[in-house]
Amino acid sequence: MTRVKTFVTLTLLGGLAVVLPIAIFILLFQWLFAQVSELVAPAVHWFEAYTGFKNTVARLAVIALILGGCFLIGLLVKTSVGGWLHRHMDHWLGRLAPGYNTIKELVLQFIGGGAGEGVLSGPVARVRILGTDNPLTVTAIVTSRHDNGDFTVYVPTAPVPTSGFVYHVTADCVEILPHVTVEAAMKSIVACGSGSGRLLAEPSQEPAVN
Repeated sequence: MTRVKTFVTLTLLGGLAVVLPIAIFILLFQWLFAQVSELVAPAVHWFEAYTGFKNTVARLAVIALILGGCFLIGLLVKTSVGGWLHRHMDHWLGRLAPGYNTIKELVLQFIGGGAGEGVLSGPVARVRILGTDNPLTVTAIVTSRHDNGDFTVYVPTAPVPTSGFVYHVTADCVEILPHVTVEAAMKSIVACGSGSGRLLAEPSQEPAVN
């Protein structure tokens, strides 16, 4: 009887381990799609009226057009003329639109802004936030390097890495991990530290995979 109970329990847990991540992913996707759909609703109504597309197809088409437009704008600003237009538009928006510069700085700090700084640009580091004399270390992302050699790091909280703490530490408290990507670090944080042993190990120390 005990073996049957154990077998049923383990099988059920195994099934949940497969189904729950898929279900959560679908729910998150539905929520995100609903939020985006609400934002693009005016464009969707116009698109439905002129193309005959309905509901989900129209929403997907509008989202695809928006992403395509962003891609084309990205290509344009890489040209000399596009760069000139962007600089002038940026200058005038900064003067005429209250809050534009603040929003711009927040976005640039998150994506890196091409200046080597920002959350998504890394690098990942192991940081002694309590000083070199304390063995405690945390997984962090270097968001800024100072002229005097100090670092500013962002330490995400688990399991929601979009919230966290900002620390300003000296260089001797920071161990850069060049073999760890931001995506891998975030994955470990979302998993509440699961897999950190493999993540923080030097590449030569990682176990061989057959």
